[in-house]
Amino acid sequence: MSKKALGILLDLESQESCGSPSFMSHTLSKDPQPTSGDDEDGGDVGRIPVEEWLPITESRNGNVFTATFHLLCSGLGFQVLLLPAAFAALGWVWGIIILTVGFAWKLYTTWLLVHLHEAVHGTRFSRYLRLAIASFGVKLGKLLGIFPVMYLSGGACSILVITGGKTIKQLVDIMSEDDTVPLTTLQCFMIFSCLAVLLSQFPNLNSLFGLSFIGCVMAVAYSTAIWSLPLTRDPQSDHQNNVSYNIKDTSFDNIFNAIGLIAISLRGNNLILEIQGTLPSDPKNPSRKTMWRAVVISHVIIAVCMFLVAIIVYWAYGDKIPATGGPIGNYLKLYEQDYSKRAACFIHITFIFNCLCSYPINLMPACDNAEMVYVTKRQKPCSVFVRMMFRVFLGLVCFFIAVGFSFLPYLAVLIGAVALLVTFTYPCFMWISIKQPETKSLMWLLNILVGSLGASLSVLLVVASALFLADRGLHANFFKP
Repeated sequence: MSKKALGILLDLESQESCGSPSFMSHTLSKDPQPTSGDDEDGGDVGRIPVEEWLPITESRNGNVFTATFHLLCSGLGFQVLLLPAAFAALGWVWGIIILTVGFAWKLYTTWLLVHLHEAVHGTRFSRYLRLAIASFGVKLGKLLGIFPVMYLSGGACSILVITGGKTIKQLVDIMSEDDTVPLTTLQCFMIFSCLAVLLSQFPNLNSLFGLSFIGCVMAVAYSTAIWSLPLTRDPQSDHQNNVSYNIKDTSFDNIFNAIGLIAISLRGNNLILEIQGTLPSDPKNPSRKTMWRAVVISHVIIAVCMFLVAIIVYWAYGDKIPATGGPIGNYLKLYEQDYSKRAACFIHITFIFNCLCSYPINLMPACDNAEMVYVTKRQKPCSVFVRMMFRVFLGLVCFFIAVGFSFLPYLAVLIGAVALLVTFTYPCFMWISIKQPETKSLMWLLNILVGSLGASLSVLLVVASALFLADRGLHANFFKP
């Protein structure tokens, strides 16, 4: 590859007209060169000067364990609790089939992203948006990539504030001995946001491995509690509670809304490249080998948790699970009613800790973009104070969105359908664009088919979710959490 072509790939943002930053800014040089080793020396290739100052690529000392923790924390979250609600609308057979196909689909696109990370010789694409620009061009790449990536970062953090804050309030209500209300919902949102922003002050993505470890342990803990507690129930109680598995609503919007719940539970692809960017790489030991081991380990654990929660909880509660999904707090009330206060408190506490630990890793792409604009204008890395202020500001934005639009979880399928392209569609077309397989070859046909299906699914989910909301209504309580 020519020097000029390499410079373009390493300096994708500089192709903007007038060089003005729009989430992704122009970089320090019009013709940057890798600065951390080269092919002959076996160094960590594909690094440009500005990347050494940014939180995602500042440290590349990760290993298979840190990558596994990050993948588990970003891939196994509160969305797993939506799976029983999806099964309540789809039934046993279709619920299991769609979850299995969706999980295999996600694993395939993850494999594509892992191998696209270093698809261009001497270049590492450590950010999803940068790979989108390299694949589709500057204008189209930003058009297709900015909203989904920013929604999956800032939007996910806002939803974490909503679900985590409401779960804190519910925990306080459970622990309260009388009927008084110790804390308001707004106060719970503020408590969660303050703790989350405090945890977000770690300097870079690699330094979050401790939080990711705690987060994935908490996720596995409450998932295990949620599927194991129903097994301790009296078998006769199912008949006493008249649990039914009949599907009452087979309308188009209800079925596809349930499919959307499964789709948005298969999250995490927006952080694959970023997590891989924390790993060392050289020609003899490329990062994709370490990353793929971490992907396999993490996805085995994720699959076990997801399938057990979906199948056993649906078996235990059947049609009593609200098919709309709804707020996570309403779903957890099932355990408050059926089990001891101690068990309910354990589930709520581990759930809150998981939300808190997931917040920093989801916020990191937004922090990275904000710091990229700063360092390319100032020509120097962010100071500790500036970095702290960026994260406090982004935390305030997420808090403001959570307070103003506390009904966002009800719109998860509608808005998330667009973001699903990041997981199910874009990687396929990125592979075709960068790898350029022979036309009508197996990989070409497979990626065209899978990518087209993903785009079609996104459109159908948007239509179905809009019809679902139009049929059942939406209580849009602006600034009234």
